[in-house]
Amino acid sequence: MNRPCYSVAAQQLDRRWIGIDVTHLSIALQKNRLKDIFGLEPQRDYAIIGEPEDLAAARQLAQDDRYQFQWWALSLVKARPIGGKEGSRAGKKGSDKGVDGVITFLDDKTGVAKRALVQVKSGHVGSRDVRDLRGTVERERAALGVFITLEPPTDEMQTEAVTAGVYHSPGWNRDYPKVQILTITDLLRGAEVKMPPTGVTFKQAPKAAPPERGQAELWFQA
Repeated sequence: MNRPCYSVAAQQLDRRWIGIDVTHLSIALQKNRLKDIFGLEPQRDYAIIGEPEDLAAARQLAQDDRYQFQWWALSLVKARPIGGKEGSRAGKKGSDKGVDGVITFLDDKTGVAKRALVQVKSGHVGSRDVRDLRGTVERERAALGVFITLEPPTDEMQTEAVTAGVYHSPGWNRDYPKVQILTITDLLRGAEVKMPPTGVTFKQAPKAAPPERGQAELWFQA
């Protein structure tokens, strides 16, 4: 099964299924569709074999293929990748304006989606990277910016993020940091982007009715 619709169809039929794919981009899409439609969470409701489970494995993935690392990292925050083709090992081409992924969310009565722009870095990082993301967020009129880094951020990076200010959510009457830095270590420990809880990544599909029989055994292999 190498296409997301197959895993959804198999789950709807309450079948035992195994999905095998060659890219972390495709696995990320499958994870999000299974959650959107069935409420299934990886590792809780089904196993994923082949994804990094610790920092050492994440470093190895980044060394082997930075695009695969990027797609995997984006999946940790449910961000939709910008560029890249499902089922392809090739990365995006052309200018991405400093953005690797985007999270869209609804935050007011207008129904107009707002964006959190996500950038992923697997090498050396500095305050200039955060400053560039901040500029991109302002230029693109996005609500939030999320900087994911494999390496620990410097004090200067943290300061740059703090000085970006906050995004005020009209729907929840709360302030969220305008620019946020999350390390891979943070994400592996369960950290999340601070944003309105109505955040969505992909077009929501209707919730599926639970199968009549018990939960099927499911797993992915990346």
